[in-house]
Amino acid sequence: MILIDAGPLVAIANPDEPAHAFALKTLAEQPPPILSTWPVLAEAAWLLRKRSDSVHEMLRGFTVGVFELRHLERESLPWISTFLQKYADIGAQLADASLMYVAERERIDTIFTLDRRDFSVYRTSRNRALKIVP
Repeated sequence: MILIDAGPLVAIANPDEPAHAFALKTLAEQPPPILSTWPVLAEAAWLLRKRSDSVHEMLRGFTVGVFELRHLERESLPWISTFLQKYADIGAQLADASLMYVAERERIDTIFTLDRRDFSVYRTSRNRALKIVP
């Protein structure tokens, strides 16, 4: 199983994005479902806010099972808060922290992201970086 960040979701849903073809090709190489979180979905929807057709296309990916949302329970909040504090110097965002939490909880070691800079720095509690796809 792998996780997906907001950048690829935006690129997949919006044909005008420079990374659109690249993201579609990478998506086709991954077995579904690809996991994400509500904060990531909200960030991607905000980035696509001027393209309602693209927001619809992104949401369709979740409704047909290409993507799947993982729930963040109340108990996740202290972990996420600690993560945000630990990586505050590089501007860690809630969406990134939520993905790292799910990676930690479900022992997922791969992420589909266009944000190589931050995800190459983030570590799980076992001090492991996630493998970045592509």
